[in-house]
Amino acid sequence: MQLLPLQPQSFSSSPPPSASTATASMASLTGAATASRLLPSASRARLSLSSSAGRSPASPLSSLRCLRGSSPLASRLFLSQRRPSMHLLAAQYSGAASPKCAASDPEQLKGAREEIKELLKTKFCHPLLVRLGWHDAGTYNKNIEEWPKRGGANGSLRFEIELKHAANAGLVNALKLIEPIKEKYPSVTYADLFQLASTTAIEEAGGPKIPMKYGRVDISKPEECPEEGRLPDAGPPSPADHLREVFYRMGLNDKEIVALSGAHTLGRSRPERSGWGKPETKYTKDGPGAPGGQSWTVQWLKFDNSYFKDIKERKDEDLLVLPTDGVLFEDPSFKVYSEKYAEDQEAFFKDYAEAHAKLSNLGAKFDPPEGIVIDGPAKAAPEKFVAATYSSGKRELSDTMKQKIRAEYEGFGGSPDKPLQSNYFLNIIIVIAALALLSSLVVN
Repeated sequence: MQLLPLQPQSFSSSPPPSASTATASMASLTGAATASRLLPSASRARLSLSSSAGRSPASPLSSLRCLRGSSPLASRLFLSQRRPSMHLLAAQYSGAASPKCAASDPEQLKGAREEIKELLKTKFCHPLLVRLGWHDAGTYNKNIEEWPKRGGANGSLRFEIELKHAANAGLVNALKLIEPIKEKYPSVTYADLFQLASTTAIEEAGGPKIPMKYGRVDISKPEECPEEGRLPDAGPPSPADHLREVFYRMGLNDKEIVALSGAHTLGRSRPERSGWGKPETKYTKDGPGAPGGQSWTVQWLKFDNSYFKDIKERKDEDLLVLPTDGVLFEDPSFKVYSEKYAEDQEAFFKDYAEAHAKLSNLGAKFDPPEGIVIDGPAKAAPEKFVAATYSSGKRELSDTMKQKIRAEYEGFGGSPDKPLQSNYFLNIIIVIAALALLSSLVVN
C-alpha cells in the first residue's frame, strides 16, 4: 500500500467512478471486513454492518462543505442522509469551518483510541482507516514551506472539495465511521484523529507498534485544501519513476517507499471502482463485508510480510499484483529491500513503523511544537538469570553447581524474571563474614 493507488471497495456511498478516474492514487484498503480466519488476534467479533454503512446517499455532498462544521449538528445531518430537510438545514452550515483546535487533549486521544478499537472489532474497517490517514498526510510537498499550502496531515480531507478528488473516492465512508468518535471527543483534532485511526488499525491488525505523537493543528476552511494530483497512480507508464516522483516530493526514500508498500498486505481492489483486479476470488467471494474484489494477500486483514512473499513468488493467480507492486522486485534499489522484507518480518516491521510514523507527521503543524505523546516509553524486559554469568575464570560451572547457585539465588528472593534488588554475592559475603564472627566469639 504505497500510499495506496486504487480505491476502496466497501462502505461505498457513491456510484463507481468511470475508467478515466480508475487510476486514481491509493489502492483500496477496503473497509468492512471480517471472517475470523482473516483476523490476527483473539479480538474477533461478529460482523455487524449497519444498514446505512453501504447505503447510497439520497443526495450529493454539494450542500455540505465540511462534515462537522462548527456544530456537531452538521455531522448528524450528514450521517442522516435520507432526512427530507437535510438540504435546508445543512445549508446553514455549508460555509462553516471546523473550530480551530491548537492541540488535542491527551485523555481524549486515549479515549478516542479505545473507541476506534471497538469500531474495528465490529466493522473490520482496518484497510479503510489506514487509507484515510495516508491520504490526509500524502499530499505533502517538501518544496513548499508555508503551512498549510505544503499539504500533509492537517485534517483537510474532511472537506468536500478534497473528498471529491478521484484518489479519495469512497473515503467519505471512513469519515462517516469515525465522525461519532469525533463528536464524542471534540478536543481531538481531525488531523490527529485520522492518524490515530490509521495507526490503531495497523496495530490491531497484528502490525508493529508505531511511535506516534499528536497535537496536529487542523486547517479551518476548504480554501486551504491542496490541489488534486498529489497522490500516486496504480499503473503509470514507468512505475518506479512515478513512485520516486511522488514519494521523493514528500521527502521519503527508496527504503521507505518499499516499507510503506508492504501495507498492501491489507485490503483488496474492485475492478468496477478502480479498473484493477478481479470481480472476486476464492479469498473474497464470501466477504468479509460486501463480497468480491481481489486482495494482495490470502489473509487480507492480517498485517505481516506476506505481501512481499506473494509478489516474489507470484504463484497464486487469485492474488493481485499491480504494476507499482511488481516493480518492487524489478527495480534494483527497491529489490534490495523487498528481498529483505520477504525473508525477515522483524526487519519489515521495524522499518515500516519508522516510515509510517514519518509519513503521519508530514506537513503537520504541532501545538505544542514537540507534540503530545500518549504512550510512555516501553519497559525493558527483566533480565533472565543465567548462572554462568556469575562464574569466574575460563572454566564454565558444572550443571550441578549452576543448580546449587540458582537454588541459593532463589532462596534469597531472586527469580529468573525478577533479579534481586541488592547484590547477590555481597549478601553471601556478608553471611559468611557473620558466621565467621559468630564462630570466633563462640571459640573465645
